[in-house]
Formats: sequence, C-alpha cells, structure tokens
Amino acid sequence: MKVEARLFDVTTIFFFLSAILYGVWAKEPVGTVGLILTGGLSLIIGSYFHFVARRITQRPEDNPEAEVSDGAGELGFFSPGSYWPVALAASAALTGVAMAFWQIWLLVIAIVLVLLTIGGLVFEYHTRPEHD
Repeated sequence: MKVEARLFDVTTIFFFLSAILYGVWAKEPVGTVGLILTGGLSLIIGSYFHFVARRITQRPEDNPEAEVSDGAGELGFFSPGSYWPVALAASAALTGVAMAFWQIWLLVIAIVLVLLTIGGLVFEYHTRPEHD
C-alpha cells in the first residue's frame, strides 16, 4: 500500500501547488476552492493508504527488490457478483433526473425503485459452496 500512498501524496502536493498558483495568477475563487477540495480529497485517500500500509504485511509491490514470482499464489477472497448495485445506481440516476426536471410522478416511481433496490441489495441471498 506504500506505492499507492506515495501516488496520492504526489497528487495531493500537485493539487495544492496548483491551487496556490491558480489563486495567485487567475484570482478566481471558485477554481481555487475546487483545486483545494480536490487536494483535500486526495489527502484523505493517501492518509487512508498510509494507515492501512502500517497495519498489513509488506506486499511484493512495496519491495523494490521483489521478483515477479513473489506475487504468485492466492490473491484472497472476492465476493460473488451482484447486479443489485447496478440497479441501485440506475434508480438513483432516475431519481436525480426526476428531481432535476421536477417531475413528481417520476420522482415517486424513482423513490419506490430506490427503496426496492436497497431492499434487494441488503437482503440478497448468496449460497455458499460446500467445502470438500
């Protein structure tokens, strides 16, 4: 995770320096605030990666002298796929469109769809394969 943390450290520095340069040169507050907020979001992600990097064992990606074969083996557990997040995103987008055009009838349908997809996501049933 150290590589990812360094990547976000560099982007954080870039955005903050860009905000300073843009603020001095353009004297336009909205763009300056946008760059500062982008740097802040990058700082949050980089801080999280630093936090995680201290608590996990060193990965082959973090060792400059590692070989490709050091990364071989089991990668971990990946949860089975679900289509509910796609349906939730679509119903949330429909809600946004209904609010943007202020169509109450569409807003009611969209909210019902959001609630149904949240229920489907929360209460979906996954069967686990039996171990031999």
